[in-house]
Amino acid sequence: MEYYNYLKSLHLIFVITWFAGLFYIVRLFVYQIEAAQKPSPEKEILQKQYKIMTYRLWYIITWPSAVLASLFAFSLLYLNPSLIQLDYMQVKFGFVFVLYLYHLKCQQIYNHLQNDEIKYTSNFMRLWNEGATIILFAVVFLIIAKNAVNWIYGVIGIFIFSVLIMLGFKFYKRIRERNQS
Repeated sequence: MEYYNYLKSLHLIFVITWFAGLFYIVRLFVYQIEAAQKPSPEKEILQKQYKIMTYRLWYIITWPSAVLASLFAFSLLYLNPSLIQLDYMQVKFGFVFVLYLYHLKCQQIYNHLQNDEIKYTSNFMRLWNEGATIILFAVVFLIIAKNAVNWIYGVIGIFIFSVLIMLGFKFYKRIRERNQS
C-alpha cells in the first residue's frame, strides 16, 4: 500500500488535465461556431486552424487524461474496495457518471464541428461550458467534506451555484452585445 498515495496523486493529476481539456474544448467550440459566420477567406482559415487545435486537444490531452484518470481510479478502488461502501463515494460515482455523459456529448459536438455541421449556437456552447464547472464543484466539495448525508444541501447549493452561473452568463452576454454595437 506504500504506492497508494502515488496512484491517488496520478489520479488527481489526470482528473485536473481531463477537466482542463473539457473546459478548453468547449471554448474552442465557441470559436469554431463563430468562425463559421466570418466572411471568406477568414472563415476557411479559422475553421482549418480550429479543427487542428480541437483535434490535438481532444485526442492528445482530453481523451488520454479521461482514460488515465479512470484507470487510476479503478486501481484505487481495487486496492481499497471499502471506498465503494461509503455514502459520499456513491454520490461521487453519480457525478462521475454525469461527467462521462458530458464528455461523450462533447465528443458528439466535436464530431459535428469537424464535419462542418453546426447544431448549436456559440451562446449555447458558452452555457454548456459551465456544465463541467458544476460537476467539478460538486465532486471537490463532496470529496473534501466527505459527507453525503447532507447531500440535499449539496444539491441545493449546486442549484444555487448554477443559477448564479446562468445570471452571470446573461450579464456577460449583455456586456458583449453592448460592446459590439
